[in-house]
Amino acid sequence: MRHRVKLKRFGRPSDQRKALIKSLVRELFIHETIVTSTEKAKAASQLAEKMITHALKGDLSARRYVNSFLNDRRLTNKVVDEIAPRYAQRKGGYTRILKLRKRRGDGAELAIFQLLKEE
Repeated sequence: MRHRVKLKRFGRPSDQRKALIKSLVRELFIHETIVTSTEKAKAASQLAEKMITHALKGDLSARRYVNSFLNDRRLTNKVVDEIAPRYAQRKGGYTRILKLRKRRGDGAELAIFQLLKEE
């Protein structure tokens, strides 16, 4: 039974699952819009929201926290210096998931996963 279990497993071991979510968040921050399955987008949005919330502080510890997940200083600087200040007036909800269609091969529902453009 799955009582009170919120984690989606995606049929993968935990290390592969964490790597998948991190790579989705990295690609989201690089391109600001990606196409993926709806369930993967929902799982990655939680981590992306946390990263932006921490990056809003803008201090050294926030940069280190974001860098511990992204492992890329250029991308960390982009998140802290460019992406996070856009959402200084917002209290959350920095990402959007728009349902697209069903994938032809396996019938999985695809979605557009993007950062909001508001400033």
